[in-house]
Amino acid sequence: MGGTLASTLLRFIFPPPSSLFITAMSVFSFTSTAYLGFSELRGKHLPYSKFWNGSSTKSGRRKQTEVCSRKGMLFGYTPAFLACLTSFVLLAPQDTRFLLLRSALTLHFFKRIFEVLFVHKYSGGMILDSVIQISLSYFMTTATMIYSQHLTQGISDPPVDLKYPGVLLFLIGIGGNFYHHYLLSKLRGKSDREYRVPKGGLFGLVICPHYLFEIISFLGISCISQTLYAFSFTLGSALFLMGRSYATRRWYSSKFEDFPQHVKALIPYIF
Repeated sequence: MGGTLASTLLRFIFPPPSSLFITAMSVFSFTSTAYLGFSELRGKHLPYSKFWNGSSTKSGRRKQTEVCSRKGMLFGYTPAFLACLTSFVLLAPQDTRFLLLRSALTLHFFKRIFEVLFVHKYSGGMILDSVIQISLSYFMTTATMIYSQHLTQGISDPPVDLKYPGVLLFLIGIGGNFYHHYLLSKLRGKSDREYRVPKGGLFGLVICPHYLFEIISFLGISCISQTLYAFSFTLGSALFLMGRSYATRRWYSSKFEDFPQHVKALIPYIF
């Protein structure tokens, strides 16, 4: 049974490298992000966006340094973006799959930085500890994914080649994510700090279509990579975004009496 499962998986992924670091990071990436997702379900939220106020420091606790959300998120994404750019300098041009992976990761973080600077409208702040945690997480995840792919050089591709379907999924995901972020940005004016129920696009079906498309883009990156680390990260991230979207729907439902109850959290008609 176990041998059959392993042989089936190896049709879709590269053999796991004999690297203790990659193995440990695969386990850590999945468990840590999945845990954050279950924490969201229990009401313990990462303190940013609409959950900033609900997670603020209460009296009696140590005072924590705060930064504005725009600066916080810019700091969160920039190290990972620089890691992507550096990989093109430090690692010699290799096969098409490796080029596609690094290009997809670079485009992903370039889009995020572009959105922080020119698309998103922020109304709250972030705790500096959370900013550092997010920044380190993105940087380590990105660097590990690139390194994991580097270790596959010289190894035959899996029998089922998913890199080009992965490119298609990635483009669909990043395009859909950007479009729904744009719709969210249009809900507020320059000095408007109030939240509203989002409309347009897939917002009529789910409250977090931007998360849905982000999962699709991560799945696309995993299919381009076809490494165990990439898929473990994507699965953990999907569980986190499921928990975050469920908490977001619960927040909108509690804040707006006219919130349409048929609107799901993440997956149309299902969840």
